[in-house]
Amino acid sequence: MDCCFRLLKRRGSRDPLFLTGVTFPPEYPASPETLVKLTVYDVRDKARDNSSFLGSATFSVSDLLRSKDDQLTLNLRSSDGVLAVGTVLVSRVNMGEMEEGDMDHITADVQQAQKCTLVCESSQGTPNDKDNSPLTGAVFKNPVCKVYKFQTVDSKWMLVREQMEECTLSFSIPRQLLHLYIQEDMRRIQELRDLGELSPHWDNLRKEVIGRYGQVIAAYQETLAELNKITGPSFKPSCSKAQRYLEFIPINLHTQRMRVTCPRQTGERTRHGSEASGVLTDAFYDVITVGAPAAHFQGFKGGGLQRLLSRHEAEKKSFSTAYQCIYYSPEHTAKAQEVLHSVGHLQPLISGLADQLLQAAQQHSMAGLREALKTLAGKTEQFVHALKDELVKSALLALHAAQPGYVTKNQNQTLPGHQGHSHQDHPSPSQRGQQGQSPPQNPGHSPGQPLATDSPVVVCNNVDGGFQTAPIREDGQAPLKRQDSIPCHKEYDEEEWDRVWADVAKSLNCVIAMVDKLQEQEPINNNQEQPIPKQVLADVITSHNPEGDWREQLCPLVVRLKECVAEVVVRARRAMTFVLLQEAACSIPQGLFLKQRRDVVFSQALAALACGFVMRLYAGMEDKGFLRQLHLVGLVAQFESLLSTYSEEIGMLEDMEVGISDLHRVAFKITQAKTDDPCDLQPVVIGRRDHYTVEVPLPRLAFQTLPHEIKEGKALQVYPVLFNVGINEQQTIADRFGDISLQERINQRNFEILDSYYKSLSDKVPSECLPCFQTQTDLKDLLGTLGQNVVTKKRKNVEILWLAGTICRRLNGIRFTSCKSAKDRTSMSVTLEQCALLRDEHQLNKDYFIRALDCMRREGCRIENVQKNIKCRKYAFNMLQLMAFPKIYRPPEGTYGKVDS
Repeated sequence: MDCCFRLLKRRGSRDPLFLTGVTFPPEYPASPETLVKLTVYDVRDKARDNSSFLGSATFSVSDLLRSKDDQLTLNLRSSDGVLAVGTVLVSRVNMGEMEEGDMDHITADVQQAQKCTLVCESSQGTPNDKDNSPLTGAVFKNPVCKVYKFQTVDSKWMLVREQMEECTLSFSIPRQLLHLYIQEDMRRIQELRDLGELSPHWDNLRKEVIGRYGQVIAAYQETLAELNKITGPSFKPSCSKAQRYLEFIPINLHTQRMRVTCPRQTGERTRHGSEASGVLTDAFYDVITVGAPAAHFQGFKGGGLQRLLSRHEAEKKSFSTAYQCIYYSPEHTAKAQEVLHSVGHLQPLISGLADQLLQAAQQHSMAGLREALKTLAGKTEQFVHALKDELVKSALLALHAAQPGYVTKNQNQTLPGHQGHSHQDHPSPSQRGQQGQSPPQNPGHSPGQPLATDSPVVVCNNVDGGFQTAPIREDGQAPLKRQDSIPCHKEYDEEEWDRVWADVAKSLNCVIAMVDKLQEQEPINNNQEQPIPKQVLADVITSHNPEGDWREQLCPLVVRLKECVAEVVVRARRAMTFVLLQEAACSIPQGLFLKQRRDVVFSQALAALACGFVMRLYAGMEDKGFLRQLHLVGLVAQFESLLSTYSEEIGMLEDMEVGISDLHRVAFKITQAKTDDPCDLQPVVIGRRDHYTVEVPLPRLAFQTLPHEIKEGKALQVYPVLFNVGINEQQTIADRFGDISLQERINQRNFEILDSYYKSLSDKVPSECLPCFQTQTDLKDLLGTLGQNVVTKKRKNVEILWLAGTICRRLNGIRFTSCKSAKDRTSMSVTLEQCALLRDEHQLNKDYFIRALDCMRREGCRIENVQKNIKCRKYAFNMLQLMAFPKIYRPPEGTYGKVDS
């Protein structure tokens, strides 16, 4: 085995700054017979890779194992093997947990190694066993490890291990989202077609919208096909950020963990609150690094999502007039999508519960009957409540008016014998007002307001012990022997929807009454929202033989309930689809383009969030306080951004703001994996654009240790917050001559979210559940200081980022750091945070803080990240740019230059 070392010389010194380590990876295991050859170079100018050969030495692993104190002193010899040009000390370091004796040995060697006290840095190597379990190996891969030894203030030593990994979710989550996007848009096309016959005006709009949906689907299918061809690394390098087929993939997504092993003083509190008596303790600190979620391929000439969406919403009102549509606000559109989801989700549940009720009746199980009825009643009431909105009623009226042959009541009265007004020539708003057309056809009408004076709910007449409803297929589709549910060529009764909607509640009450009769209880259930009329109840009871089979008596009522639910579903689905048709029509041509951009940004953001959630979950599996917090309140996910508010980066920040905000629509659920195979441990995304759930499978043994609430499938919430402070030369221009209001608004708004989360956490979770840190500043005080900094007018106030990151860790949260590519500015921030944690939490000697910071930036995982992205070990800074950086964010000399990033 050949090992090549390049020793960096400090100016005016002959001593090397770093010691270098070697590890034997699992795929190349070492044996006692393994020979190791060390080759040492003197590096005079690292930026230009100017070095000269010093010497080499060879030893076997058995020589090292047999040596005293696991150390060998070897002579470096010239290339001809004759002259001794120096010596090198080889020592064995355990890459796993350090034993207490190992720490004593390191401490005893301090005086002998004063000139090299800073750090022992390891090249790429194997991760710690704790970080390479089968659980983490399923999602995280290709680790890069760096090991350091740092001196503490009391002249002891700590062992620090950096580990950076790729995440399989970089590609897995976007692929799944593309599948879901395609399926959702295909369903929308089918729903538009199911609207039935429309007047030429609306039919043309429908065809145009369907065509645009088809274009989006085709583009997504093409992208998905290209992604499925990709094999190899599990991350998108920064140099590929503008590639079309990779636009859904997060940029340079990596996890980074710093594990610290060091002795604790007697009585000192650990991060988890337990006392340590002079023993070695482990602490780890995680951060996820990712390029800003943004539509780099689409560009930023017109700004980012935040600006584009605001501009588009203002333009939609004029488009609604031009296309003769009703203007629906984002709230109404969201409500329509919610109703569509609710009816689609609840109908099969109600149908299944109704079947369970009949099964319990067939078995004459009164306990089963009452239990099934309780659940059925709850879901049916939830169903009725979801439809209790004037938007549904107004949309039904608007849809009826959009069908051929629509005539108004006034037209019928004014023109006797008139056969119906053709809807081919769509009337103008003024004409509609003159004709007395109902308010939904006025573009200025607010869809959430009643369309007619409120009137009592009219209940359908009961005939022969049942309700007058047409037979409905079991799959909930259109009636078999009835005309279209919305009548054509005649006036639409505005109260018809109220009657159909009320039939569901009436049918449920009849079922409840029959169950009560079977149990020989009071026939009227006073807890129901709508008491059953006495005549209806009499008809229900007398039309069935109480002495007969329970199933026979319940079956007609249960079938009637399912029929009523199915008819409501058909009407509500058409009404809400018509709302979305008008919203899409008003959005032509920009609407679907913006939806694509939002899909791209959200895909990148969700992949990063899922990666962070899984990493945090795996790390907290044995922390009962964390698991309690997880299901009671949820987790905060703090995104730190270093983007400037100038030029194209302001567009990136506008994209990122919307993408992070959209993560509020995501919940997580923990499931039990089918097997322990890595393929079965991959998170799965389900849902639709307005709400996604990420299911995280765990092996059976790990799953069984979780709290009951999590095992039962409780949705786990995540609260994303974004804080941005630009630090580069473009931010200097923005601070002096530009506009920084976007950054100020983002920081203020997200501080309020973070503060609200903390208050909720304080009410529901005891402080003992949170981790303990050496810095004892109260969380409330930290939040107060952050709030003051957010409103303070100060240029490049990076203290906002430091405080937000500290608060996030104190809250058991998930930490993210981003810049444009997560490569250069991100590296400066991550290494600064790591060294600050070593100083504040592990007593890093302050005299060595800057040297440790430079070491991590020069030789640590972040420079390896640069190498992975651009095949060059230089940060993409020049001297002019760095002059604008806060000093603490500047890399060491020789590690930066002009490169293609």
